[in-house]
Amino acid sequence: MTIVETVLSRVPKPLRSVLIKHRELLKFAIVGGTTFLVDNGVWYLLKLTVLESKPTTAKAVAIIVATIVSYVLNSEWSFRTRGGRERHHEAALFFLISGVAIAVNLVPLYVSRYVLDLEVPHVPFWAQEIADFTSGSIIGMLLAMVFRFWGFKKWVFPDELGHRRRDADDDPEETEGAQVHEFPAR
Repeated sequence: MTIVETVLSRVPKPLRSVLIKHRELLKFAIVGGTTFLVDNGVWYLLKLTVLESKPTTAKAVAIIVATIVSYVLNSEWSFRTRGGRERHHEAALFFLISGVAIAVNLVPLYVSRYVLDLEVPHVPFWAQEIADFTSGSIIGMLLAMVFRFWGFKKWVFPDELGHRRRDADDDPEETEGAQVHEFPAR
């Protein structure tokens, strides 16, 4: 039994059917939570050390690292049964959408720091850090997440191409004996 099946078996039945129906969104959210930790870990590591005077640059580097992690997890897990494009084409579209999402993510942090002047010496250090986290890791990331989910489903992993991947998953020779557990759509 997979981890997802184990968790879902413990969820009350009415909620379980909703989660199964929206499993792509749930998987995308789990990947998002993972990349949120990667993003913020790298951002604060850079921002508090080698890029102390360049928080927006540190955030951009952190987003790029998190985006690479996101591609691997989304293509291999969240949207595994969608898509069907050649890997290089899929990756190019993924990183194009993610590039636009990086800009979307950076806008609130840029506005906070350089338009509203929420930085030292205009505000105390703790206020600067709260403003950075709120604008860069909450507002920016939520806006980028909505954009990415829409863009990934529409262009990177479209459902109309997904039959190729689903058919390959159903072919025992293609999966080399691996068991695939998917919950039926309802």
